[in-house]
Amino acid sequence: MIIGQAIPSNFIPAIEKGFKEACNSGSLIGHPVENIRITLTDGASHQVDSSELAFKLAAIYAFRQVCYTAAKPVILEPVMKVELKFPTEFQGTVTGDINKRKGIIVGNDQEGDDTVVVCHVPLNNMFGYSTALRSMTQGKGEFTMEYMEHNTVSQDVQMQLVNAHKATKSAD
Repeated sequence: MIIGQAIPSNFIPAIEKGFKEACNSGSLIGHPVENIRITLTDGASHQVDSSELAFKLAAIYAFRQVCYTAAKPVILEPVMKVELKFPTEFQGTVTGDINKRKGIIVGNDQEGDDTVVVCHVPLNNMFGYSTALRSMTQGKGEFTMEYMEHNTVSQDVQMQLVNAHKATKSAD
């Protein structure tokens, strides 16, 4: 969206292209930036120095230096809805493991001799869970997992990801 007429309309596509290009690679970990709205409120042009490239580069600079930093960006991770079914005798062990994996238990029910637990767990913490569940339940536990939503990662995880990205970037 643009307010005012200080920028010639033929440069607006270059500005839009610059912002879109800047959004393709966020500065935290290099992944695309999503859920952003940019409003162009003003600008200036010069008959000699103005060009599409100049406006595109200005948009990239404005995004990285002003918009992105002021927005306090966060990293999102997929969170899964997990439904577990296992013999009740293993309830303490299994729920303790879910808590270690930063899971949030939202439901607990009984089906005969089995316990059914519904929880929300970050996908990254679910790798290797099938083997772990079999070990904890002597092969008697089972689970299903489906995508639920994206949530922000914790501050410590975000710092680890940012530091790892910086290390990779400096090694290149």
